[in-house]
Amino acid sequence: MSEQQPTPSSVRERLRHAVAAARASAARRPVPWIAGGLATLLVLGSGGAVAVAAATAPTARATTSASRTTDASATPQRTPSAVPEPTTASTPTARTVPTAPPGPTALRTCSIATAASAAGLGSFEGYVMNARTGQMLFSRNGDKPAQTGSVMKTLTTATALSVLGGGHRIPTTVTREAGGTIALVGHGDATLSAGGATVYPGAPTLAQLAQQVKAKLGSAPVTTIVTDDTYWNDADAWDPTWPVSERTIGYQPEVTALMVDGDRANPGAATSPRSTDPVGRAGAAFRTALVNAGVVGAGSAPIVKRATTSTDTIAQVSSQPVSTLIGQMIPNSDNTLAEMLARISSKESGANGSAASLTGVYQAALRSYGVDPAGIVIKDGSGESAANAVSPNFVAHLMVQVAAGAKGLGTLAQALPVAGQSGTLAGRFTGANAVARGKVHAKTGWIDSANTLGGYIDAADGTRLTFAFYAIGSSRAAALPALDAVTAAAYSCGGRLTNS
Repeated sequence: MSEQQPTPSSVRERLRHAVAAARASAARRPVPWIAGGLATLLVLGSGGAVAVAAATAPTARATTSASRTTDASATPQRTPSAVPEPTTASTPTARTVPTAPPGPTALRTCSIATAASAAGLGSFEGYVMNARTGQMLFSRNGDKPAQTGSVMKTLTTATALSVLGGGHRIPTTVTREAGGTIALVGHGDATLSAGGATVYPGAPTLAQLAQQVKAKLGSAPVTTIVTDDTYWNDADAWDPTWPVSERTIGYQPEVTALMVDGDRANPGAATSPRSTDPVGRAGAAFRTALVNAGVVGAGSAPIVKRATTSTDTIAQVSSQPVSTLIGQMIPNSDNTLAEMLARISSKESGANGSAASLTGVYQAALRSYGVDPAGIVIKDGSGESAANAVSPNFVAHLMVQVAAGAKGLGTLAQALPVAGQSGTLAGRFTGANAVARGKVHAKTGWIDSANTLGGYIDAADGTRLTFAFYAIGSSRAAALPALDAVTAAAYSCGGRLTNS
């Protein structure tokens, strides 16, 4: 400013009025001022323009840092020798550059590197993205496919919703063959109940089937009971990578198309030992139901496992809708329902229901959500196998669609456990990590070799993040608090999260 030339008093007087008028116009209508007000000032000539610059420079310097923060793209103040930019400091609602994007632009300076380096995370893989912009905010081996644990159930759910739809119901039928033979035919409804306690409230019962059989047969005797689980081949009912303890302790049954109460020894207990013959157990329970319904000859009828030879259906019950089954599966991480939905999705998509078909079935279904599933490997529906391979990157991208409720995925979003509040996250996020309670919606995963977490976060700054974190090779006792801590750190950073 010291190098500007003095201005004659008459010109200064005219300039003073022009500047005052220009400021008032800018306060009322900042956009038209650029064309109209600037034209008025230019009439004053080049000497006047220099004087205007000198007169308005103090105002430019007085523009607060807050105004720059609320619009990071605002035009910087120019040197006094340049034609001045209009200033709107006196009118908070005015925008310096009308075409600038609304809202603050967060500086990505918040790091979760320390939390992501915790020993409890073992061989860590993680990925975080901004759900609105699609921007990757953080990645540590995030593109590397790896074992998912029960985070796999989110992919199983998305596949089932794409292939089956939330309203699909799974039937169990009874057909009549010649000579008094009837067949109980399964189509994958593991919730079919013997009629007592059940972990699947509202499930269909064998008693309902038996009563329909009695009504149809009247006094005609039953001579043989067939059990038919050939909806898919049960040769791969148990994956060789699953620990046998998963069955004996009671987390996982053999995957057959016909079973009762998830093949639990105690139908009312979520974790209960399973048998090596779920089809035989279902047949025995059905015979008891027939006897209780008064079906003649049922008590002495032999049970034979094979495919039925008849399409004459005399009784049928159906599961609750798939949307309800998802609500029973996801919060409690029910392996049984996950395996059933995976195999049924395979069959209904035109594949053969085998475990080997799942990679192709999942890839085709997941593409319908606009994500790229190339490279994923699916060995089962529950995530029990350490041979599954899905990257945190893919899970985070799928979770964008889940959080948005796209194409029916709101069913999954509503079922996800919530940190400190529900499902398998009810007891998590304590101590310093409690800051994120109620804000993290995610599926947990736990197998012997990995603990995982994947879902979405409504961060402290209002940014919605999607993420997946895998702690591979560390103990569960060490992994869980470490996973909670890195997730809570991401919550606190929000849109300011940096990948450094």
